[in-house]
Amino acid sequence: MNKVVGLALLTFLACGQVQIVMSESAQSQSLQDRKFEAERLFKLGDQQIDKNLFRESILNFESALAIYREIKDLSGTSNSLRKLGGIYFALEDYLKEISFYQQSLEIVRQIGDKGDEAMLLRSIGSAYNSLKEYRQAISYYEQSLGIWQQIGGKIGRVGTMKAIGDVFYSLKEYRQAISYYEQSLGIWQQIGGKIGRVGTMKAIGDVFYSLKEYRQAISYYEQSLGIWRELLGGKRGEASSLSAIGNAYYHLGEIQKSITYLEQALAIRLKLANYTCPNNSSSEACVAIFKNDQGKLFNSLGIAYTAESNFQKAIDSLQQALEIYKQLGNHDGEGIVLTNLGKVYITLGQYQKAVEYFQRSLPIVKQFRNCNCEVRTLLSLGGAYSSLGKYQEALKYSQQSLKIAKQNGDRDGEGSSFVGLGNTYILLGQYQKATDYFQQSLEIFSQTGNNASLSASLYSLGYMYTIFNQLQKANQSFQQSIVIAKGIGFREGERSSFIGLGYVYENSKQSELAIISYKQAINISESIRADILTLKKEEQTSYLKTISASYKNLSDLLLKQGRVMEALQVLDLLKVQELEDYLKNIKGSDRSAQGIRLLEPEKAISDKLLAISFENSPEINSQLAKQIQQLPKSEINKVPDYLQKIPQGTALLYPLILGDRLEIILFSPNTIPISRSVKISKENLEELINDFVKGLRDSGSEDHKEPAAELYKLLIKPIEAELIQAKTTTILYAPDGILRYIPLAAFYDGKQWLAEKYRINNLIAYSLFDFAPNLKTQPNILAGAFGGKKGERKFGQNALPATLIEVQAIANSFQNSVTLIED
Repeated sequence: MNKVVGLALLTFLACGQVQIVMSESAQSQSLQDRKFEAERLFKLGDQQIDKNLFRESILNFESALAIYREIKDLSGTSNSLRKLGGIYFALEDYLKEISFYQQSLEIVRQIGDKGDEAMLLRSIGSAYNSLKEYRQAISYYEQSLGIWQQIGGKIGRVGTMKAIGDVFYSLKEYRQAISYYEQSLGIWQQIGGKIGRVGTMKAIGDVFYSLKEYRQAISYYEQSLGIWRELLGGKRGEASSLSAIGNAYYHLGEIQKSITYLEQALAIRLKLANYTCPNNSSSEACVAIFKNDQGKLFNSLGIAYTAESNFQKAIDSLQQALEIYKQLGNHDGEGIVLTNLGKVYITLGQYQKAVEYFQRSLPIVKQFRNCNCEVRTLLSLGGAYSSLGKYQEALKYSQQSLKIAKQNGDRDGEGSSFVGLGNTYILLGQYQKATDYFQQSLEIFSQTGNNASLSASLYSLGYMYTIFNQLQKANQSFQQSIVIAKGIGFREGERSSFIGLGYVYENSKQSELAIISYKQAINISESIRADILTLKKEEQTSYLKTISASYKNLSDLLLKQGRVMEALQVLDLLKVQELEDYLKNIKGSDRSAQGIRLLEPEKAISDKLLAISFENSPEINSQLAKQIQQLPKSEINKVPDYLQKIPQGTALLYPLILGDRLEIILFSPNTIPISRSVKISKENLEELINDFVKGLRDSGSEDHKEPAAELYKLLIKPIEAELIQAKTTTILYAPDGILRYIPLAAFYDGKQWLAEKYRINNLIAYSLFDFAPNLKTQPNILAGAFGGKKGERKFGQNALPATLIEVQAIANSFQNSVTLIED
């Protein structure tokens, strides 16, 4: 019985034991299934992240997280929390990101994984950095850094140091930033990580750039450039470094160097049009970033081209930048480019157009927080209004720019605002105020190292000294301005200061040195003019009007010294420029592009001109005058080869309208050119011409005869004897200013019209005229005019009925003729 009971009990116990083992096995299988499901959801979430389906992936990671918590899998729970934190980082929901990372951090601290703890602390710091809670960010970064130092994780340590440097950079605590960056760079150099090293070098360069220590910035940018060029696939980084170097050189005022680097950067950006986006970023987002980089480069090049006076390239580049920013919806970029376009039009003298650009830009740039763009736009707007004669508006905008620049600690903006105020006070006649402002700007630009602005301030100060007749100080300011402008390729600044220097010498009765200075200025003007020929007609015209006075000043000085042929050459260049007032695409010739010839004694002095002290200049001027006087007249008035082709019986007639007189220049073959001065004010000449025009328009009156006779006495009588002596039959006439609008042929000597005595060809400029004999072939003739009916108006012109007869007469004289009479 006991045996049976014992056997039964044993059997019961055995059965019970089997049931218990089977229950634990089923439970284990269930846990494995749950973990497998969590891993499946986790993997699915990862796949969705790869496809940028961030919101869709959240549900899978949340489900995985719930399972990991259920089965008490700490590692899986932590990893799911970290994944969710990363997704919310991508979605820019930084508070949720922090919440998930904090939960993950608690778990890894339980696990005791120091590496994961350090990484999570850094991620939380990064989230606070994105929220611009910089002190919180530093606190977490420093905790992360402490752990990396404990466990000897150099990669984590170096990255965290860089991150702390970035935060201090955002806080504008630049020296602290440099300290961390340099520690990071030292470690990268130990472990040999080129990518980390190049990024840190670029960051250090950016800090020095922000500190306006541009030479130091360039040093680091150059080092980063060298590494990018060693790396396979480093073209995008190479473009970034080239761009940074170009911008730094611009701020140093070294314009040519700036353009060289920026053009190289742009060439790379344009070649990388099919750039592959890294880090699983969406292709649209990546393309937007890449196009934005192109926009920045076009904008930077536009600014540099403007400083170089290459206005067509400036406009083209800025318009391309504007188009890119419009496509991207980048309103900030649009605002910056609109301001820069306005600045181009100010330089071209199109002030109203400039105002329109600035007014479009101002509402945009007012919203900027980390940019001094509002200061620049306000300042430029003030300058445009000043040029339009709206001085109170100009003062208002310049004062606003000064106030904001001071608030922002923007020293360059402050200096430029002082210049703007000074320029307006000059026009208001408040010269002492203007001088005080220029002095303040000079002090600032000397400190900031902004050479282009420093050159401009020195010019403005020199101009003020001429007003006060402090010619020695003016001379010194202009010389310093030229040296700086020449060194950085700032052609417009160099040209303006050479004109200022010429004015100083002219008013010091040192004509020879004044002539050299003016010649230098005009030769720079000609080089600039060669670069603006593709601009629209009105843009060329407005710019050329701003520089024509220097051509007339030089011609005046040369004529006073009997250097007629040189004066003729200067006027010839001016004729080509004046033609842009009413014709398009007159590009001059190789002859005009060469500018003004320097005589041999002038060449020797021109190289030393900027080193001549004002005290020694009278003696040098005197020596130069003697050397020029000793030259043969044939050398001083050397006739260019192509002028020697003028046929016998032909004479060149060039009048020049000056403030108090009319200069008449005449040149005939085999003679030295002559000039005659006729005393008449510009105002009286204009009145006489207006009377003549009124008389001509009244077909029933002979009132035109009297002014026609007066004009004959002014322009023809003084050179009549020379015309007769040269047996002149044809006059090539190059009129000046208002003289362009009246016919020389209708001048009257009391008995005959000039057309009855000479054939007259209106001439643009002798450098554009082909004096070679015409081939004796039958020409093809196009004869056209708007004849119409008396009083009819078409094409913006009044009808000229008598021209119908002229057109028909021309057509009858030539076999191969096409006539256009009405249309």
